[in-house]
Amino acid sequence: MTAGSELLSVSEMYEADRLTIEGGTTGVTLMEAAGKGIADFILENWNTGSALILCGPGNNGGDGYVVARLLQAQGWKIDLVAIGDPAALKGDAAVMKDQWSGDIHSQRDMSPLGHDLVVDSVFGAGFSRRLPDDIRSYFREIVDIGIPVVAVDVPSGVNGTTGEVDEGALPATHTVTFFRPKIGHYLYPGRSLCGDIHVIDIGINLDCLEAISPQAHLNSRNLWQSDFSLLKPQFHKYSRGHAAVVGGGVSSTGAARLAARACLRAGAGAVTVVTPPSALMTYAAALEAVMVTSIGSDDAFLDWLESRRIGTVLIGPGNGVTDRTRSFVIAALQSDANVILDADALTVFQEEPNILFQAIASKREGNCILTPHEAEFARLFSKEGSKLERAVGAANQSGAVILLKGPDTVIAMPEGKAIINHNAPPFLATAGSGDVLAGIISGLVSSRMPAFLAAAAGAWIHGKAAQMLGSGMIAEDIEAKIPDILAGLVE
Repeated sequence: MTAGSELLSVSEMYEADRLTIEGGTTGVTLMEAAGKGIADFILENWNTGSALILCGPGNNGGDGYVVARLLQAQGWKIDLVAIGDPAALKGDAAVMKDQWSGDIHSQRDMSPLGHDLVVDSVFGAGFSRRLPDDIRSYFREIVDIGIPVVAVDVPSGVNGTTGEVDEGALPATHTVTFFRPKIGHYLYPGRSLCGDIHVIDIGINLDCLEAISPQAHLNSRNLWQSDFSLLKPQFHKYSRGHAAVVGGGVSSTGAARLAARACLRAGAGAVTVVTPPSALMTYAAALEAVMVTSIGSDDAFLDWLESRRIGTVLIGPGNGVTDRTRSFVIAALQSDANVILDADALTVFQEEPNILFQAIASKREGNCILTPHEAEFARLFSKEGSKLERAVGAANQSGAVILLKGPDTVIAMPEGKAIINHNAPPFLATAGSGDVLAGIISGLVSSRMPAFLAAAAGAWIHGKAAQMLGSGMIAEDIEAKIPDILAGLVE
């Protein structure tokens, strides 16, 4: 994984602090650097004015005392509110409180009105309880007034590992965090409260990353761009892989057609849609570069996969929750092809998911990728834990790469590594969008990109296309943007 893409849990960040302090940097030095970084950010982005600094009962509050001192030295009018008893502060936070020479107020005697900015340094990334009612009320007053908020590390009320949020949490305009982003910055609902996320260097030793070995990363082209298969002059279409997309009946041909065309665009040298006999002419009339064949039974399907040397199979879009879908999935998993399962190919196993998992476990060659949305995921896997935890657990349980869709799509490996995608705009919430995503991933896998990285790249390309298209896009539009995106990646 690429250095700089790491996302840390709260415990991993605590360990980074500990290792850095163990290496000779004091905690006071780190806290001073954190407060200075936040103060510098404010000085760069706001004119001198009046700031309300909210300082909590722990180290997050200690950062706030540093911010207050440094902004005051630059001419800002500072009103500092202590949440809890400031005399009870311990360690580095107590040292920073003692360096603050101004008044310390309680929220009862300091209104947010009249301030240009609020600095939220109340609760840190490890917050996992319910906000007290008086703090909720105070936060609500800030929100109602509409004052910009800069959150220290995470907005108060957001858990930095899970992204879980107390309903009274204080939304931030900007969140300034340290060393590396936290997982909870990019998982909803926490992500919706963070505003713009800024990462600053406070002197954490980079070597500690090797000791921590973070398992979560933020999706970016740097993670997988070098794994794109470059075309060579001597290649022919089958050098790029022949992919099969299993289609459904006459009344639901659109999903497979969307997926097949995206698969061809994304890297497969040839794509064949496998149709029920009754739907052959419907598909044939609607597809041009994509080939079509009619196969009626699972035995015939497996024979065809092997005889045609099909390298990648996509099953699910528009297939229906039928015996045919189920038997074709089992047949595909008995082949040597890479298998991508989406939509109905997952739901058809909701009563007996272990049958699917056993078939994946017994697969001789090729990888398997499952691409559920939340409802499909819940039919097969546990609903407990954060989205990241659920995706990693599902990958481990199933033996497949899991791509759990949503605005914070998570891609997870059975071995525990995971990538969170963050570039998907809300325009992607449109019929057929997921079918196109499955097709893109299938095309990348067909071109011999590793399954985990293909899933991550597919999610990024999908989001990038939607960003380029903007509001009003429909699923059919995504395909046309794929060549430009791929050209940029190859260059």
